[in-house]
Order: sequence, then structure tokens, then C-alpha cells
Amino acid sequence: MNTIIVNGNTMDWEDGITVRTLLGKMNYSFPMLIVKINGTLIRKEEYDLTLIPVGANVAIIHLISGG
Repeated sequence: MNTIIVNGNTMDWEDGITVRTLLGKMNYSFPMLIVKINGTLIRKEEYDLTLIPVGANVAIIHLISGG
């Protein structure tokens, strides 16, 4: 079975899965996220178009703000 790694956890990979789809599946709704695929930063405007390749290492980082 094909997989991807998301924040250190192995997940099943799906053909045609985009960053936006992955975020939805994982219930990530926080507006301030950083997403990297294999170390490459993915801009928010590209979430709908960026396909996640099989075997990818995906990092999803929540930014914290405040003082």
C-alpha cells in the first residue's frame, strides 16, 4: 500500500490528494499554518493545486501568535 508521512505519522496515500484535501481529512482549520512537502514550502494559494506525491514527507506546522 502507498503511504505518506504527515508530521511523523504514516498515512495512506490517495491518488490525486491535494494539500487542501489532506488538511480537511485531518480537520486542520487553523488559519495560520505552514505546509512543507519534502522540505519545500507550499504557499496557501497553492493548496488546491498542489498534489502530494506518494512517499512524501509532509510537515504541517501551526503558527502561534500573541504576546
